Amino acid sequence: MSKKMTYDTAYAELNNILISLQSDETGLDDLSEKLKRAAELSEFCKSKLRSIETDIEKISPSEQ
Repeated sequence: MSKKMTYDTAYAELNNILISLQSDETGLDDLSEKLKRAAELSEFCKSKLRSIETDIEKISPSEQ
């Protein structure tokens, strides 16, 4: 049973990948996979933020 991805879990995993890359814990063999996963997580987070922004605009339209 897979768990539904949330912004918080994606952000935490992205942070862990960043820490791993910065500390040289990642070998060359794993580098490509981690970078691909980081790109997926980054896109997920951006999409989630855009969705929340749209929801907020619907609830509270800006006055012009």
